[in-house]
Amino acid sequence: MTDTLAEKYTVDEYIERIIAFHGTLAPGLLIGGYMVDHALCNRPGGEFFDALCETSVCLPDAVQLLTPCTFGNGWLKICDVGRFALTFFEKYSGEGVRVHLDAAGLDAYPEIQNWFLRLKPKHDQDMERLIREIRTAKAGILGMKRVRVHERFVGKEKGGRIVLCPSCGEAYPERDGPRCRACGGTALYI
Repeated sequence: MTDTLAEKYTVDEYIERIIAFHGTLAPGLLIGGYMVDHALCNRPGGEFFDALCETSVCLPDAVQLLTPCTFGNGWLKICDVGRFALTFFEKYSGEGVRVHLDAAGLDAYPEIQNWFLRLKPKHDQDMERLIREIRTAKAGILGMKRVRVHERFVGKEKGGRIVLCPSCGEAYPERDGPRCRACGGTALYI
């Protein structure tokens, strides 16, 4: 791997984008950049791909900063099962590559290990050393395997008809039932 992430940015340029987008240099976003880069370099052929993140923390931001996959366009899916992993897969077949931060490979990088496994409180972590270790490790702390994602993630759900909710009068997708989800019991406010 070069010092360019996703063939778009140098690592320093990516760090600047992280700070501008996220508000701070988040270690998970920096590692996420290496994960995105590794997945892009190893994904199956095909012009169109989607991304699946197994966490809602940091990784989705890295995907959105480095690829055309966003939550808004539907090419980024988040299924938060609490694992620091992402999959890039061919949009129609579901064939892809899954990349994860491999905890078994962190012994040589104690500050990454402290951060990832939360062995030290955040205020006791050495941020400079952590960033230096991430930049040194690059893809060396990542695991990867070929996968096929579940069919529910393949393709894009059609929007369908929009109707007005008889309870609140606001527009919602008819596929959600006789009332919008908010009026149907999904509490958003107290």
